[in-house]
Parts: sequence; C-alpha cells; structure tokens
Amino acid sequence: MIKDKILVIDDESGIRSSLKGILEDEGYSVITTESGEQGLSLLREENFDIILLDIWLPEMDGIAVLEKIKSAEENLPVIMITGHGSIESAVKATKLGAYDFLEKPLSLEKVVLTVKNALRQKKLEEENIQLREKTKIKYQLIGVSPSIKKLREKINTTAPTNAPVLIYGENGTGKELIARLIHQYSPRNNKRFIQINFGAIPDDLIESELFGYVKGAFPNAEKDKKGKLLLADGGTLFLDEIGDMNLNNQAKLLRIIEEKKYEPLGSEKPISIDVRIIAATNKNLRGLIAKNKFREDLFFKLNVIPMIIHPLRERKEDIPFLINYFLKNFSIEFGKKQKAMSKEAMEAFISYSWPGNISELINVIERFVIMVPDDEIKESHLSLLVEPREMQYVSGINQNQPLDEAKIYFEIEYIHNTLIRNNWNLSKSATELNIEKEALRKKIMDLGIKFLG
Repeated sequence: MIKDKILVIDDESGIRSSLKGILEDEGYSVITTESGEQGLSLLREENFDIILLDIWLPEMDGIAVLEKIKSAEENLPVIMITGHGSIESAVKATKLGAYDFLEKPLSLEKVVLTVKNALRQKKLEEENIQLREKTKIKYQLIGVSPSIKKLREKINTTAPTNAPVLIYGENGTGKELIARLIHQYSPRNNKRFIQINFGAIPDDLIESELFGYVKGAFPNAEKDKKGKLLLADGGTLFLDEIGDMNLNNQAKLLRIIEEKKYEPLGSEKPISIDVRIIAATNKNLRGLIAKNKFREDLFFKLNVIPMIIHPLRERKEDIPFLINYFLKNFSIEFGKKQKAMSKEAMEAFISYSWPGNISELINVIERFVIMVPDDEIKESHLSLLVEPREMQYVSGINQNQPLDEAKIYFEIEYIHNTLIRNNWNLSKSATELNIEKEALRKKIMDLGIKFLG
C-alpha cells in the first residue's frame, strides 16, 4: 500500500516538527515547508493527498495560497490552521473550499481525527468516480475459455508486483479492462489509474499531455498544468496504443522509465516519480522495430510481462457467458425484465466472427435490451435489427459510381443477406455462396461486415 502524502505549510518550526512527528507515527508520509510560495512550488512537483495550511504566513498569506491551490486542484482537501481570534478568516477559507480548520494551540488528537476524516471523504469521492468508471466499462473479465483462465492467473500473479506489463490485443478485446484489473489488484489501488491514448492525441500535444508544463512554457500556457506522469505518481499509468507513439517521444519515455524523473515543458527542474507502467497495443511491435518505427530498447523495457487477449472468434465458448452477463447488466441499467435468448439466436451469435470483439458484442446486446419488446430474443429479431444496415448498403449504390466501387457494395449486400438468411452460420453461408468457410470469414473481415449494424 502506497502511503498517503501530507504537505504541512506553517512558518512556526515547532508546529511543523510536531505535526510531522505525530502524522508520521500514524503511517503518513509528511513534507513540511515554512512559506506559501515554497508550498505551491512543491505542489507543482508532487501529488499530495491532503494539505495542512496556516492562515498567517509571511508574504503570501494562507487565504491567497488556498485560492491558488483550489484553482489548480479543486478536489484536494485543505485543512486550515488558525490562531486565536482568526475565526473570521477560517470561515472565509471554508467558503473558498477549505475542508476544515484547526485552532491553535493544536490538539494533536483533533489533528489526527480531522486528517483521517478528510482522507476518508477524499477516498469516498474517488471511489465513487472509480465505481462510475467501472460501471461504464463493464468492469468484469467474463469467460471460461483456456485463454481467459490463463489471463486471470497472469493478472493475479503480476498485479502485486511493480513489473511493467505490455498488453496485446485487437481493437475491442478489452485491453483497458485488463490494465484496470491489474491496478485494482495491486498495492497501488489506493492511488490513481491514469491513461493516455497515443492513437487519439496529435503528436504535437503528446508532450504537454504526458509531461505537463509550467506557466509561460508556450504562448497559451497561462497556468501550470500537471501532466499524466505526475497525476499517476504512486499509481498506474496506462499507455494505450503505444505503437502510435512517435520515435522522439519514445526516446523521452525510455529515459523517464530508466531515470524515474522528468522535466515538465518550460522547466529545467526534474521531478521524481514512482509510477507503474502498463502499455497496450493492437500492432505488431516487433514488425515496427524491423521497420525502424519503434525503439527496440523501449520495447524491452515495456515487454517485461506480456499479456495476450485473444479475439472473441478464437474463444467462442465465452460468448454465451458474455451474452448472459450483459443481458442482465443492461436489463438492470434500463430497468427492464431480463431477456433470454433462443437457441437459434444464440447459435447465430456464436457463429458470427465478431470483428469488433467484446465492444461490438456489448453494443449489440444493449440494442437488443432496448429495442426487443419480447422476453425472449428469437431468430426473427435478428433480421428486424439489421434492417437499417441493409438499407445503408442498398443506398450506397448509385448510377454515378465506378463499376469497381459498385461491385464492392453489391458484394457486401449479397454476403450480408446470405448471412442473415442463415442466422450468421458461417458453414451454411459458405456452402450457399460456394466458397470455403475461411474465405468467407476473410471477406467479412476485409469488407467490414458488422453483426446487426
């Protein structure tokens, strides 16, 4: 378990010493400083779980410091320390977002109790956020296939360590889910899980997102910003689609992993970090290395514990369990009676190749729960739900298209209608189309034919 970190800002050395001693005895990590300016500087370089802040400070007073803290990190609990007769200032501080205040002379018992209450509230708020995230991404690893069982074992073995993990899998297989499970079962689970998707962020913004920046680092840098690395300090940093990271940023990431420190943009002062790295990719990194598009030394740093998520078409025995799980999940979410699935409909689901993997299956099941009024999902419902997609294919053909393009649309529609007619049974459809089953599977993948839309 990573210790909660407390920052004490007070100009009286005796109070700093007393607070540091009593709080460290309670198992916290404590850093002290005598001025608001130094406290704000530390806050830019480290993550703290709570701050004890004196109202009366030289130069910048505690109220001004509190305002700056809250503008940078609104949810960071701040406990104000007040002298006799400064209740009015304490009330003002509370209105500005202070969690509570302690009056001098300090009661060490009250200090400990107030800190524990503030940390408990902060953790409850973070747990609520995490719970919403878990619900959103269907935070379960469902299945009985050998590959899923092996993956569970590997997660349980790897999670308690700090070893870097590299997750391989096609789009929609659940790479983020695996990363979150590793974090959840690790000693870092009381700290943040921070992610960055290199495939979704332009190259020129990667550095500012990952490293953060100081005010004035570039024209639009109007205030300090913490990067993903610092936000993940003490926790886990998930680097999604690492294969899309350019070589320049790969070199910087490698140095950070090796040195465990970095400089935000516009700063020459290094920041030390303690972060567990989990990366994921849907690309062949060894192939990218051969093409000089990915650094081999970075690959070896990330690939300490490789984990492979097999696509859904290779573990069809998991499909019934996934269907039942998500039928129940969405029925609860939408306040509907849980539906069953007929044998014929289930066979269609099992026969389909699921190019979008779990993500596609979730999308389809959610649509069933919302749109099908009956208690049982039957064969007839499959064609009902694919009608919009059929119309999409038909409308794609027009008289002004080149012949090659029109042929593609026709092939998509013809294959798709054959699959619908055979309840997505690939063997029957391949026989009817007079092609090999694997050739049909390849055409479905190449043409982007999706199940139920």
